[in-house]
Amino acid sequence: MRVHWHRRDLRTADNRGLAAAAGRLEDVPADGPVVPLFVFDRDVLAHAGPPRVAFMLDALDSLRAWYRDRGSDLVVRRGDPCEVVPAVAEEFDADAVTWGAEVSGLGRERDAAVRRALDDADVARRSVEDALLHEPGSIRTNQGEVYSVFTYFWKKWRDREKEAPAPTLDESDLVDLDGEESLPTLDDLGFDEPEADVPPAGTDVARDLLDAFCEGDVYDYDDRRDYPADECTSRLSAHLKFGTIGIREVHEAVREAKSVVAGADYDSAEEFESQLAWREFYHHVLWNEPSVVTENFKDYERPIEWNRDPEALQAWKDGETGYPIVDAGMRQLRAEAYMHNRVRMIVASFLTKDLLIDWREGYDWFREKLVDHDTANDNGGWQWAASTGTDAQPYFRVFNPMTQGERYDPDAEYIREYVPELRDVPADAIHEWHELDAGRREMLAPDYPAPIVDHGQRREQAIDMFERARADD
Repeated sequence: MRVHWHRRDLRTADNRGLAAAAGRLEDVPADGPVVPLFVFDRDVLAHAGPPRVAFMLDALDSLRAWYRDRGSDLVVRRGDPCEVVPAVAEEFDADAVTWGAEVSGLGRERDAAVRRALDDADVARRSVEDALLHEPGSIRTNQGEVYSVFTYFWKKWRDREKEAPAPTLDESDLVDLDGEESLPTLDDLGFDEPEADVPPAGTDVARDLLDAFCEGDVYDYDDRRDYPADECTSRLSAHLKFGTIGIREVHEAVREAKSVVAGADYDSAEEFESQLAWREFYHHVLWNEPSVVTENFKDYERPIEWNRDPEALQAWKDGETGYPIVDAGMRQLRAEAYMHNRVRMIVASFLTKDLLIDWREGYDWFREKLVDHDTANDNGGWQWAASTGTDAQPYFRVFNPMTQGERYDPDAEYIREYVPELRDVPADAIHEWHELDAGRREMLAPDYPAPIVDHGQRREQAIDMFERARADD
């Protein structure tokens, strides 16, 4: 008998760790039925936010139902995995435990401690790469280093052979259980109800999203993905974060979508495929440099003189900056626990280059509010915008939030959806909000604020701040 410890793999299809536990991988022999386990780890929950925990509980409910439909159950425990995992192995007289590998420093430290505890209990263990198509560290430069520039990583990633989806278990692979385990509530775990409407979780939901995307929007992705009102995105990010769908299944579906078209449609589908590679790129970076969670990836000669401005930070969080595209994004975040990717770049640039506030403040807020927060991807995105990360936006290129709004939301559809104060304001006036005089603003939208900073002035201050950090004097 073997225990499979579910973590970021809340599914049974295309789950390499679960398949390994059942002897379904070629290099692992079968050895009795599998006991599925999930542990609510207080150290991991300490870094979670209500939207993610709500989504996770929904995913766990779906996963548990799958097991119960097949005469088994998901064993649920709360506590320190170093104590819980060996105890469950002993309870079921299991001789081995499997799980999906982690890349973060916190996850790897936890897994090392569990390995030691299982060694002490004389229980075999195996971690399997499940969340990525290529193991961290397996794609390197010709000099043997982990890539810090995406373009070169992408070329090798794209050409590497990808594994097929892992086989799904059937009833004979699972331990017989009565189905009496209950899941804790948000309140039980110490979390408030999220203020956002959290989307539903589960493999069926994820597959519906994937199928719909690959039947249509994937072929418009290259042209329309940057326009938030178009919603030309897959919305799979939370499902990949929690593993309610397997990355191999997603990649195979995208490859199939590419295989039946040519020209611009093919290029568009490949552009989406490159986003899967971006996801892996940031995971490889985090695996190689766990310190990037709290430290700049890029070294500067002097410390960056970030601004401490609690009022401006709160205005940014509340969507009250007076820059319409920024405020729309921040309000979408609160309402949906999600933000369109182009808008994520805009609000991150605004925080770090217009408000001159440390990227870590923004990263922490996203971690609290996003349902799809992923340490590797969010950290990579924030450090890119802040000009402190890998392959980062050069410090002297500063997003103009008004230009970005006019370019990617020309009719102000997205802005009006999330900023109701501007619903009756013409699009050209919305995009010129920073240039309007106080009287004109008062007449058009009396309840919407004036810009809290002057973008032109702050752009120059940001460049000066980075040049001081670079010691360009």
